[in-house]
Amino acid sequence: MDELLGGHLRALREAAATGRPPGRAELDDCRVAGTLAAERGLSVRDLVEAALAGAETVNPVPFPALRRTVSALMEGYEHAQRSALRREEAARREFVDDLLQGRADRLAERAEHFGLRLAETYVVAVARPRVPGASGDGPGRAGDPTGTAPPGTAASPGTAGSTRTVPATGTTATARATAAGGTTGATAAAGVTEATARRIEEALITRFGSHNVLVAVRDGMLVCVAPGGLTVAIGEFTHHVRQAFAPGWRIGLGRPHRGPGGVVTSYREGAGAIGLGDRLGLRAPVLKAADLLVFPVLLRDRAAIEDLVTTVLNPLLEARGGPGPLLDTLEAVFASQGNQTAAARRLGVSTRAVTYRLERIRRLTGFSPDDSTQRFTLETAVLGARLLDWPAHPLG
Repeated sequence: MDELLGGHLRALREAAATGRPPGRAELDDCRVAGTLAAERGLSVRDLVEAALAGAETVNPVPFPALRRTVSALMEGYEHAQRSALRREEAARREFVDDLLQGRADRLAERAEHFGLRLAETYVVAVARPRVPGASGDGPGRAGDPTGTAPPGTAASPGTAGSTRTVPATGTTATARATAAGGTTGATAAAGVTEATARRIEEALITRFGSHNVLVAVRDGMLVCVAPGGLTVAIGEFTHHVRQAFAPGWRIGLGRPHRGPGGVVTSYREGAGAIGLGDRLGLRAPVLKAADLLVFPVLLRDRAAIEDLVTTVLNPLLEARGGPGPLLDTLEAVFASQGNQTAAARRLGVSTRAVTYRLERIRRLTGFSPDDSTQRFTLETAVLGARLLDWPAHPLG
């Protein structure tokens, strides 16, 4: 400590002898001393006490000079702390980027610094603020025609091919990109601030400890990595997102996977679930990748699903008023397990109207929801139509 405070004491002795306050050079020396003290791990209390104890050896004590030198020591100490925080944040961002992209450069070693044990199973939740114009703002689709499905019951895992981008926002181009297995950065402008991320992470760490959660901003979205067995942490994360974001936010929840590669997979599933939720017009704010695994299955063979949609549903283009009301009717009937009265309530029409529309569909397509095999074919074709944005975008 004596070598750190030598400049401080010389400045005080000179001030006591001459009556002049410390100059810029003397104060700069004190700032450097404060920086070195912080870098060596000394506490600010020890630093100030040592500075005051040293001042007692000066007679008389030049109190104005003492105030300036101690203030300079504190400035240097605080500058070192801010620099350390910036370095830590930069290292954290770099680690998150490498983790979510699967870059394995000393990943496990660096993970320990942030309290993660990557050999275990982790789950990733991805939260996105409200995006104006997203299809989720409108009526629900594909299993939730009225948009009344409870949270956590709708969505599917995505097939996002890049973790550097943001899932679809509901516009035609971005939705089709997500459905095809790609992503887009269109929502980054409405992203999450670092301050919000820190506030939510601090709340989670207070409850679960720093070794259990990792929260970071990624491509305008908030990402939470938590142990697969600590499901309550994801529930708490959802609670804080609800408090911090304006209505219209959405969370995509990946499935639990093991190891660094599992974190990447879970992240992609969560991000892809958000994109598919937008694409299908689902209103449920929490979209679980495990709930509807059928969507990526459908999208793996795009040519086959396009063929199914055109073969089964193209005849609906001939209907008066277009295919929209007939597609809505099929979705409502499927969501109501074939109960036409319940489907009519969902659509806000009479049961007679639903019966008429189903008969019209049978005559145009040759398929009836009353037949079990034909019902499965129709439902799969309708899901495919929503995924491919048909008939707004003709196929073939």
